[in-house]
Amino acid sequence: MTGVDVLLLALGAVAVGSAALVVATRHLVRAGLYLVVCLGAVAGMYLVLAAELVAWVQVLIYVGAVVVLLLFAVMLTRAPIGASADLDRPGWPAALIGGGAGLGLAALLVDAYRWTAVELPEAGTAERLGEQVFGNWVLPFEVLSVLLLSALVGAIVLSRPDIGATGDATPGDRGRSR
Repeated sequence: MTGVDVLLLALGAVAVGSAALVVATRHLVRAGLYLVVCLGAVAGMYLVLAAELVAWVQVLIYVGAVVVLLLFAVMLTRAPIGASADLDRPGWPAALIGGGAGLGLAALLVDAYRWTAVELPEAGTAERLGEQVFGNWVLPFEVLSVLLLSALVGAIVLSRPDIGATGDATPGDRGRSR
């Protein structure tokens, strides 16, 4: 076993452990921070595999944008910061389903490859990746950006109690006495 293998296993263990903490914790903000650790470990795995561009895209997009958007949504919607009592549900059904899905996928993977060596494709470049993202995949890329923007706007609207509230006073009457 080489040093690269050991590093990949260590980063994989960190990613799986922090992913388990994301779904096991009762603190919503801590779940977001554990998600940062998990996504950072995945980016480290990309770095070990010499996919530097994908690693930095992982850091910029997922760690930098999605997690920040999640934490802003938590803050803007005034979600409980501490432990939530309504998340106290039995975990054995989810563990059973997750374990079964994991074992099924592992069996499918072993059956498909039967421990044979697989030829790796030619290494990609940033230019080829850019051509694919902004050529063939531009529509899903734009749909995702509109989805994230609408989630942020929705969180802002939900956090403001004065938007959509009906009151006796009209905007022009606020400074006047009756």
